[in-house]
Amino acid sequence: MEIVFLEKGSLGNDLDLSYFSELGHVTFYELTKPEEVPERIRDADVIIVNKIPMNEATLSGASHLKLVALTATGMNNIDFDYTNSHGIQVKNVAGYSTNAVAQHTFALLFYVLHRLAYYDNYVKSGAYCTNPGFSHFDEKFSELDGKTWGIVGMGAIGQRVASIAEAFGCHVIYYSTSGRNTDQPYERVDFEELLKRSDVISLHAPLNPDTEGIMNREAFRKMKKSAFLVNVARGGLVVEQDLADALKEGEIAGAGLDVLCQEPMRPENPLFAIKDSRKLIITPHMAWAPVETRERLMRCVYRNIEEIK
Repeated sequence: MEIVFLEKGSLGNDLDLSYFSELGHVTFYELTKPEEVPERIRDADVIIVNKIPMNEATLSGASHLKLVALTATGMNNIDFDYTNSHGIQVKNVAGYSTNAVAQHTFALLFYVLHRLAYYDNYVKSGAYCTNPGFSHFDEKFSELDGKTWGIVGMGAIGQRVASIAEAFGCHVIYYSTSGRNTDQPYERVDFEELLKRSDVISLHAPLNPDTEGIMNREAFRKMKKSAFLVNVARGGLVVEQDLADALKEGEIAGAGLDVLCQEPMRPENPLFAIKDSRKLIITPHMAWAPVETRERLMRCVYRNIEEIK
């Protein structure tokens, strides 16, 4: 079996993937441009890919391709009309990053909630060395205990975040973007009520026509001025210009993002102009990427390929 990794670089350089040779002959490419795909997969039985579009333009030359194995959960890059009509299986990996993404949700929140950038700089600048007292807390911050945590998208990650938020003493409410998730042990509310009541809103929903741009100017204006937004789902859930305006104008207190509409970030992204780390932290789509999580992911990919042998 001919196996081709098209985006090995997206997995980091610290994983030992030599065990994939147990399945067949393996070719590794660190990165691949869409126009390079046809030549690289011409003889492939299996291709391992993350973000590259999988459609007629990239796949038509692979005459005996059996499987597109995704190193991700999302399948927005797949043209299923083409793969289905050509008998090409597509397998993703779900559930591998639930704990990692939930963990990162709180890392982002605490960075802005506790004004950690300010206090870290205060100490490292030497200001604490000349402080007249033992403590300094000019930048105000709050407890989570007793606050309302609103979750948009109560899937596996949303449920994990909910349980952790409860452990911190939060009251959890949620909005089901599909309208079908009704059996959770938390208070279900409509979207407008979630916006008005929540002290923290975290996004864990898929990107689809119902959720695209759900966090827009109208939504931010309904939130508390003291509220925080965390997005670890998909960048397209947030209208980035509207979020930038809301942060600049003080309509919400802060935001933590791990995903953007265009990745990598473009210099013209309106959020790039916000340098105040008390209000905004953006991480480069890495919530899914602890070492253990990536190792788990690749073992799942291995099993997906093994199943077609």
